[in-house]
Amino acid sequence: MRSIHFDVRSSPVRQDHPASWSSSSSSSSVTQLPSHSTTSHQEKGIMAETLRLAVAQCPTLSTTELTLQALEKTTKTAADKGVDLILFPEAYLGGYPRGATFGASIGTRTAEGRDQFVRYFKGCPDLGDIPEGGGDRWVDRQLELPTERESGEGGKGWRRGDGTREELERIAKGTGVFVVTGLVERCAGTLYCAVVYVCPRRGIIGKRRKVMPTATERLIWGQGQPSSLRAVTTTIRGVKLTLASAICWENYMPLLRQSLYSQNVNLYLTPTADARDTWVSLLRTIAIEGRCVVLSSNQCVRECDALDWTVAKENNEEAVQTNGHADGHPITKSRRKSTVTVDGHEIVLPWAKNEVIQEVEEKRDTGKFACRGGSCIVSPLGDVLVGPLWDDDDGLLTFDVDFDDCLRGRLDLDVGGSYSRNDSFKFTVDGLNLSPPP
Repeated sequence: MRSIHFDVRSSPVRQDHPASWSSSSSSSSVTQLPSHSTTSHQEKGIMAETLRLAVAQCPTLSTTELTLQALEKTTKTAADKGVDLILFPEAYLGGYPRGATFGASIGTRTAEGRDQFVRYFKGCPDLGDIPEGGGDRWVDRQLELPTERESGEGGKGWRRGDGTREELERIAKGTGVFVVTGLVERCAGTLYCAVVYVCPRRGIIGKRRKVMPTATERLIWGQGQPSSLRAVTTTIRGVKLTLASAICWENYMPLLRQSLYSQNVNLYLTPTADARDTWVSLLRTIAIEGRCVVLSSNQCVRECDALDWTVAKENNEEAVQTNGHADGHPITKSRRKSTVTVDGHEIVLPWAKNEVIQEVEEKRDTGKFACRGGSCIVSPLGDVLVGPLWDDDDGLLTFDVDFDDCLRGRLDLDVGGSYSRNDSFKFTVDGLNLSPPP
């Protein structure tokens, strides 16, 4: 796991974190921009409210089980570096189906495309939620339980979903790191692109679903509930966080951004699949507009590591597909076991378990990238603190952030409060409480 860490605030060594303080450097090029000096603040009697934040841009593996193992490994690495909170990319669990067509065009769908969707659907995690979104009832485990007892670990049994929720909670608790990850959640007969907030002490404290999937994502992902845009709060080492997420191109929705600003968010999370250069300019706008810290995490995926079922062939030759949210690089990959229909659609047969294990153990190819990453961290005044990180599919960026910078920025701009002119401009979202959470 390669990592890049910048500690420009010279924060003291923490004795209360379960992991030791350490850092390593990488040859990747990163620009460090100016920031406030913690020492000068302390001299003025201001104690910095500093947390170490991280963004990971590792790719989805072939199964949810393997991806959870990779998530745990990355989180443990982050814990060893003293990280308090880590963000993983959009659709990290379940996978982002880059390049997949699902056999659909206007007015027609193919049988092969339907089979492709079945494989995608079955590979996504089941968190035990309901189509309309259980909200707090799901978070508090108050939804109806299955009628048949499951043989859960330790004889606990009686749970909703496939155990992914419990596994994420175990990882956060075991590492002491607050985990935020994107995933594709299967619920009844629909997939939802979602984000979960996993506290080491309290378990999952919130989940939201993407309210507006982008372009052809709307074929395979349902629209989530606006009520799930509710921010969540936590306190880490005495620093109170109000955090919320906007997924990928939801960030191009000005009113959605305002719904988060209105809740007094100081940590704004943007898991994404967009690797365009223009993405960073949007993040800087969000940070300076909302006077909040912005984390962005995107998968960095090599063509050889693209999920097998997303890639098609034509006449048994490698086909070239454009890259959706990324920058148009072709995607090519050889197959192990597959059959190709006369119209160019590939059906990939299931792999044996030992083949899946071998996939992880094999040395990574050094081929071209299907998605180049671009993860970064931005300050409340719009400065890019670290990143964007390109072409590193094992990258982990960390940075020590003083959350008092959010208040410093609000000296002259608070778009959720004094600058909103809420006496004249009225803004509501059906089902969503816009008041800052306690």
